[in-house]
Amino acid sequence: MSTPHVPIRHGIYRILVCRPNHRLGNTLLLTPLITELQTLYPGAEIDIVSEGDIAHDVFKEWFNVKQVFCLPRRGFKHPLAFLRMLSRIRRTRYDLVVDPNVGSGFARTLTRLSRGRYKLGFSDTPTKALTHAAPRELAGRHMALRPIHLLRWAFGAAASYRYPPLAIHLNEEERTEGRNVVAALAAAQRAKGENGLRIGIFGNATGAKRYTTDWWADFMATLCEAHPTASIIEMIPAHGQSMLREKWPGYYSSDIRRMAAVLAGLDLFITADCGVMHLGAAAGVTTIGLFRVTAMAVYAPYGGHNAGVNTGDCSGGETARHVLGMIATTLGYRRCG
Repeated sequence: MSTPHVPIRHGIYRILVCRPNHRLGNTLLLTPLITELQTLYPGAEIDIVSEGDIAHDVFKEWFNVKQVFCLPRRGFKHPLAFLRMLSRIRRTRYDLVVDPNVGSGFARTLTRLSRGRYKLGFSDTPTKALTHAAPRELAGRHMALRPIHLLRWAFGAAASYRYPPLAIHLNEEERTEGRNVVAALAAAQRAKGENGLRIGIFGNATGAKRYTTDWWADFMATLCEAHPTASIIEMIPAHGQSMLREKWPGYYSSDIRRMAAVLAGLDLFITADCGVMHLGAAAGVTTIGLFRVTAMAVYAPYGGHNAGVNTGDCSGGETARHVLGMIATTLGYRRCG
């Protein structure tokens, strides 16, 4: 039986977060929770259960994170590897186990199987898997905020203070290398002027979230007409092919930290709705995400001046004009040329 009226404030030194998901975006959307845990329990050590290998790269530079348990993808198809990892997780008795998901049976199973003094998650009905079950209505819409609402409910913290941003914690060496790459790629366009914006474009996404090359050509023509001195850098997708017909210098890396370092060296990042969109937000570059099928209220690039644009059936040029208005007003960049 849950005990929701007892705040979890003291005696928390070992924390386990159960977020078994292999997607880059969902892993990055977990980072505000880890920041919040470090704020509320600064003396605690945090372990994270994820899936695949991406979480190792995301949490590489986090001071309070000790272990990232990366379960094999589709773990039930690899029972021996899954059971070995589960055995490693169960060796530690945690003071707090957090299931930040809404409706994930796999995460709830891992929470139930782990050894913890307090177990926290969302549930509208009493469950033996949790000692503290928060009402699902507290979760809210945006994926980055749901775990924060959960933790603040359990801690008894005020909901009015600032929400932590997405973060990947690039070190100074990574940032320097990223700035150098951006400078080198921008130098190839220096004839346009040295004071223009450095704008990154990522044109790839999965399934119906992807825009055609013709759509992007229309978008880019309108954008470049308004900002003729801008240096455009295409962020090349994992498949290694340009989505912009190779008209601008591109950067490719299979290493997400290197990709984040280059994104951090930009002034602005415009991208289709995808995991790399959240990587831009985590890297600290102002990010505009383009949406047409997924819920923008749930997945829009989070924090700072980041924003989502619902493109609907708009053409690339119409969407670009809307983005230009955001650049001029919300982001403070004036029209050039």
